[in-house]
Amino acid sequence: MAEVLAPEKREFCKGDLAVYPAHGVGCIEAIESKEINGESMNFYMMKIIENGMVIMIPTCNVESVGLRQVIPKNEIPQVYEVMQKKGASADNQTWNRRYREYMDKIKTGSIYDVAEVFRDLFQLKLEKDLSFGERKLLDTAQSLLVQELSTAKDMDEKLMMQEIEKLFD
Repeated sequence: MAEVLAPEKREFCKGDLAVYPAHGVGCIEAIESKEINGESMNFYMMKIIENGMVIMIPTCNVESVGLRQVIPKNEIPQVYEVMQKKGASADNQTWNRRYREYMDKIKTGSIYDVAEVFRDLFQLKLEKDLSFGERKLLDTAQSLLVQELSTAKDMDEKLMMQEIEKLFD
């Protein structure tokens, strides 16, 4: 009989790098206790690297908000595979339906979903002009992807973007 393991509880320490869905890579700057509605709660104080925004994340809600560790370096080739696959044709959907689907994928926090959004919009951009919303989503997906992959590989973001662009040659 197979052993059933409890789901892994994600815990972070001060100084850890983590990924917050739709915001990107940040650093856990502190773990603070605050009183909310008369109840003491612990929070991760996470500073997003790209823009300096500080997010308070209740330590008991880590899984539900999607806070996770940066992808391990050995999983990066799988992200590249996602980007190299042919994306779904966007011709049969309106731009606003595509926009909602892409936004939902970005909000999952999965680097694989973000890679799909980047791939699909990057390929669509080669075929036609993107709407303003699609361009913004492409920029968001690109930023999230480059941040996390460059962090995982300990590589400059510009060099990381060049490496990603080579996948589409």
